[in-house]
Amino acid sequence: MKNIKLIIEYDGTNYYGWQKQNDKVTIQGTLEEAVRNLTKEENEILGCSRTDSGVHARGFVATFKTESTVPPHKFREAINYRLPDDIVILSSEEVSEDFHPRYLAKGKTYEYTIYNNLVPTALNRLYSYHYKYSLDIEVMKNACHFFKGTHDFKAFRSEGSSVKTTVRTIYDVNIKIDGDFIKISVSGDGFLYNMVRIIVGTLINVGRGKITPEDIEKIILGRDRKAAGDCVPAKGLKLTEVYY
Repeated sequence: MKNIKLIIEYDGTNYYGWQKQNDKVTIQGTLEEAVRNLTKEENEILGCSRTDSGVHARGFVATFKTESTVPPHKFREAINYRLPDDIVILSSEEVSEDFHPRYLAKGKTYEYTIYNNLVPTALNRLYSYHYKYSLDIEVMKNACHFFKGTHDFKAFRSEGSSVKTTVRTIYDVNIKIDGDFIKISVSGDGFLYNMVRIIVGTLINVGRGKITPEDIEKIILGRDRKAAGDCVPAKGLKLTEVYY
């Protein structure tokens, strides 16, 4: 039995997130169908994260176990042949049988893209959040360090998921400007439901002058979801890297 590791890029626009659902089209379900078509086995694909509906990825890690005689590095081409164009296997390799893409992950990086212009973009409308109001980028950058460290991020979690603890460690938050695009990168050991999207919504409030950078510390300590920013749309978010 081989344990095959896949690195996957996907456009989440047409999918109800990663996790398989009986009545909806998902990334996991689509991948399992493609692999099953190849191996003629009932392969379960394990993912590194449960990305939400509409979220994208370019460094998603998944594994499946198989007795297929296909060489590990050849799975990339063989699976891609059976996938729609909006899901692509970037690489495939054999890993140890006990490798688990989710439980062994040490951290992840997500990137959120805002298109900050009075007029919306047609070409990037599926991969960015159009925000037409002016933002003070320097103040937003000053606010980033308040998220770093180990905190209870209950204020930055949407209802709808159950977890043992809302304590997470954020390694880094940074903002880069590329023309009218604002790219906010967040790295951490793990994330609560909609956590990155709420962090971005809170940084937007900072950029608009609705709150100060120092208010973020108060919001974290207060653990009140209503005090944090809006949960921005999923389409601006993508998982970029998983660390092991």
